Amino acid sequence: MLRTHTCGELRTAHIGQPVTLCGWVQKTRDKGSLLWVDLRDRYGITQLFVEEADNKSLAAEVRNLGREFVIAATGTVIERQSKNPKIPTGDIEIRIEKLQILNPAKLPPFLIEDETDGGDDLRMKYRYLDLRRNVVRQNLELRHRMAKAVRDYMDSQGFLEVETPVLIKSTPEGARDFVVPSRIHAGEFYALPQSPQTFKQLLMVSGFDRYFQIVKCFRDEDLRADRQPEFTQIDCEMSFVQQEDILNMFEGLVRHLFKAVKNVELPTLTRMTYDYAMENYGSDKPDIRFEMKFKYLTDLAKGKGFQVFDASETVVGIVAEGCAEYTRKQVDELTEFVKKPQIGAKGLVYVQCKADGTFKSSVDKFFDNEALKGWASSMGAKAGDLLLILSGETHKTRKQLNELRLEMGNRLGLRKKDEYAAHWVIDFALLEFDEESNRFHAMHHPFTSPKPDDLHKLNSTDHEVLGSIRANAYDMVINGVEVGGGSIRIHDRAVQSQMFKLLGFSEEEAKAQFGFLLDAFEYGAPPHGGLAFGFDRLCSLFGGSDSIRDFIAFPKNNAGKDVMIDSPSPISEGQLKELHIKL
Repeated sequence: MLRTHTCGELRTAHIGQPVTLCGWVQKTRDKGSLLWVDLRDRYGITQLFVEEADNKSLAAEVRNLGREFVIAATGTVIERQSKNPKIPTGDIEIRIEKLQILNPAKLPPFLIEDETDGGDDLRMKYRYLDLRRNVVRQNLELRHRMAKAVRDYMDSQGFLEVETPVLIKSTPEGARDFVVPSRIHAGEFYALPQSPQTFKQLLMVSGFDRYFQIVKCFRDEDLRADRQPEFTQIDCEMSFVQQEDILNMFEGLVRHLFKAVKNVELPTLTRMTYDYAMENYGSDKPDIRFEMKFKYLTDLAKGKGFQVFDASETVVGIVAEGCAEYTRKQVDELTEFVKKPQIGAKGLVYVQCKADGTFKSSVDKFFDNEALKGWASSMGAKAGDLLLILSGETHKTRKQLNELRLEMGNRLGLRKKDEYAAHWVIDFALLEFDEESNRFHAMHHPFTSPKPDDLHKLNSTDHEVLGSIRANAYDMVINGVEVGGGSIRIHDRAVQSQMFKLLGFSEEEAKAQFGFLLDAFEYGAPPHGGLAFGFDRLCSLFGGSDSIRDFIAFPKNNAGKDVMIDSPSPISEGQLKELHIKL
């Protein structure tokens, strides 16, 4: 080894010892006769010291060092005169006796420090330099600890980690596939997996009753802060189980992660149905760190001559506690917020519940004090509170109010990143009808089983009956983020064939796409189910970030490009010809 110690491990107990450290020059300080070097590696920073009177040639070498030079320094550990309590090595320094430049470096395009002067685009282009910064390195260390804790728990529960193929068959359901042309089989393509779904089901048929994998998945879809074209899942499946077994097993995993990685005791997860979540929060992944449930005023507010309400299917609002004294400017800001194109509300009605028992609202022309008092009573508001009300078609209005609820949670400091509220959402609809394509789509995926009590409804031709089928599916939500989801799977060929038929597959199409799975079900498929966690999302949640990119070593940007290696990029005419592709 070129070094005897790292730059993060020396303490006062090492004083007097000869050592050799290797690393990158963070910065140098020249005080004339005294020179210092801050030497950094991924373990920390150690201060090096040389006195010009002791060694002029060595002092000259130190003066020639630039930022990010890679060096090896040999010397003796001494007590530091001016101690630095901000770093673990702050009580000592190294009196240099020998210095070797292992590699010089160009001046980096941004500061390699926690508070850098580099913007996102610049740091993405030079990601290998960005990774030297403490904050980025710590994110990847957290990711490593998360992966280790996952494997420890899964191993303790008898799960076997099995790798599944990356070059697979393209399927029509879900997001767009990334496809890979075959050179040998002209005009044919592989697809990169959106998930290992069918393979893990086949492993259950094979008798591997507890499988997991920390696996790369790929989806060619529009990008957001919590999406990347390639991402990582904790993929899991179990045989001979019911929904309750899955919920208990993987609630255990998440509670283990919180304890092992953050030393947080996560309470037992609460549960709510999909219908309850939508009615009370307008979202299938509600943030329950704060209350602020929806309150419905439809019966009280309609039929009073206010056309906006009278023409609406639903009138619904939230109570912002202690916000009655919001200024007109603050209320206008909220109105503009809900009118953003991505939210889509046409306006916002507000009611201020004054301390003296009176009410001030934006609809005073249509509703007197007594009517507004009835609203406040119905919504459970008290003096000093602010009512925020939207109206319109039920589904859209709930979604709009959900966005407003989250915005108020942010403004009131109710969504603290160091507080965690986790719960399960269950009883989703199995199918959703798409008017444009005039057919049903799977709410989750085609392999999700109906609730046992609803299984008989699969044979119905009534759209209302089919729409009422509940899926044997579940999502885990933490702080308003869906971190994982899954279902009990169909394991019977006849039921799976019926499901494909409901989704618009002809018998020939189902056989061409999924014949291998249908055939496998005829050779003794056990009841099975599982789920997948978004590993990148879990890491960002544990790290207190809104973006999964911060926890991926080499992420793509918002346009799906890797600007560091310039990918995707064109390929040569020769490669195109070999792959039988004409542009």
